Amino acid sequence: MDYFLGQIVVFPYSFVPMGWMLCNGQQLYIQQNSALFSLIGNKFGGDGQTTFNLPNLQGAEALPGTGYYICISGIYPTRD
Repeated sequence: MDYFLGQIVVFPYSFVPMGWMLCNGQQLYIQQNSALFSLIGNKFGGDGQTTFNLPNLQGAEALPGTGYYICISGIYPTRD
């Protein structure tokens, strides 16, 4: 199954799947993640010049043992 870059999914794993990052508010460098930054910007934090943050969804999980993950290497979504 192919996922879109920036798509957020709940997984029941105790590990982070390849191509995904845990939505824990982590700060990333724009230069290393420019495509993802172009989609989410700095609406979750960061200075918007060199850094941006992932959304922090820890504590919002519906079931214990699950986690929200954001796709960091997927299909870039297009607009019609």
